[in-house]
This record gives sequence, structure tokens and C-alpha cells, in this order.
Amino acid sequence: MSFSSGVTHDGTPEGKIETIGGVECYVGTPTADFPKDKVLLLLTDIFGLTLVNSQLLVDDFAKNGFKTILPDYLHGDPVPADAMIGTDFDLGKWFAGHGTADTRPLLDKVIAALKADGVTTFGAVGYCFGGRYVFDLACDGVISAAATAHPSLLQIPADPEKYVATAKAPLLINSCTFDSYFPIEAHAQTDKIFEGFAPGYKREHFEGCTHGFAVRGDLSDPKVKAAKEAAFTATVEWMIKYL
Repeated sequence: MSFSSGVTHDGTPEGKIETIGGVECYVGTPTADFPKDKVLLLLTDIFGLTLVNSQLLVDDFAKNGFKTILPDYLHGDPVPADAMIGTDFDLGKWFAGHGTADTRPLLDKVIAALKADGVTTFGAVGYCFGGRYVFDLACDGVISAAATAHPSLLQIPADPEKYVATAKAPLLINSCTFDSYFPIEAHAQTDKIFEGFAPGYKREHFEGCTHGFAVRGDLSDPKVKAAKEAAFTATVEWMIKYL
């Protein structure tokens, strides 16, 4: 599975679109009582806020007790969902307009607005493209708990080394076998760098799965469906423990 391949999932989103700090966000709110001073940020892959898969993940985190917010940090300009099925799309040109300088300020606006509204503690889970921002937010001391599935845009070993040197957020990585963006050889390197990391570190591995499985995998494949669900459960358990 490449950056832009995958399957759109079935389901009807239950959350709401809200504007936070001038940025459109998809928001999932638990139906039961929840801590109003905590928020889980869901940082999407390149398909952004409008991909139903990501909205359904937000809903599922909310059902597990987390106020979950998916900011549109792609300026309303995600890669179109039909690119997952082979539609011609210039991904290189898209990336040129969606670097950190273009996208991070929108995250910062959302976070600042949430802080002004009384939120004091943040966790973040990032999928693919969003994994880059999980590392950055942790290194900047913004989040208290971190998780990512098949992260991309990381430099190995530089980014894990920076994380260990500067971040205090416990980190969970959900990795897989076939992933050119976080390949097998990077798994061992990253594990070695995080040895003894006091806040906490864990890497789950899903054998036989490919990049993107945790957000846009083919759920008609029992192995992929089980892995997607297990990665989600691992993330929920991580946030229950640390957020």
C-alpha cells in the first residue's frame, strides 16, 4: 500500500463539524461523562478530514471516552479519496504545498483555541502523514501522550533520537511488515534508540500488513481487519494509561 492507496470504509459518521480557532474540525464527543480538560487530537493521513475512515476513527475514540478532535490541517485541500483507486493525481505537487510550514500553523491555532477554552492536557494519534506531527508536538512539549500508526516523513535515526532527547510523552508505534516509509530495518533502530526511555515506549507489529492498514486497510481481508482493530485497541489502551 502506497501513500495514496487504500479502501474507503463503510459507516455513518456520528460526530460534528465545528470551527475551532478558525479551523474546520471534525469532533467526536463521548456520550458519557468525560474530563473536559483533556482532548485527543487525531492527525490524519493525506486524505484529511473528509475521508469517512478517519471520521469513523474519531467516533470510535469518542465511544471509548475521549473527546477527540480531527483538525483540517490540510487547508481544505486533501488528496481526493478517488486517488486510492488509481485516479491520476500529482502527489509530488500536492506535497509541495502541504509542508510543515503550511500545515503546522493550523494545528497550533486549534490547540491555542482549545487551551483558551480550558483544555490543559492533549494526546495525539497520527496516521501516516499525521505521524510526523505526533513527533513534532511531542518534541515541542505540547502533548502528554503520543501514538502513531505506520508513520511517514520521519528521518531515521534522527527523529527518534530527537524524541528521546527532548520529549516527555510516552510513545506507541503501530508498525507493519510492508512499509517503505517506516520499513523493517527502521523498527529495530527505533526500538534500540528508545531503550530505557523513561516516559514509556512500545511498538506493536502487525505481520503481513502494509502501510495504511490502520486507517484505510481492506476490511474484507480478515487479517487486515483484525490488525486494524488491534492497532485501535492498543492505542485506546495507551491513551487510557497515559492521557
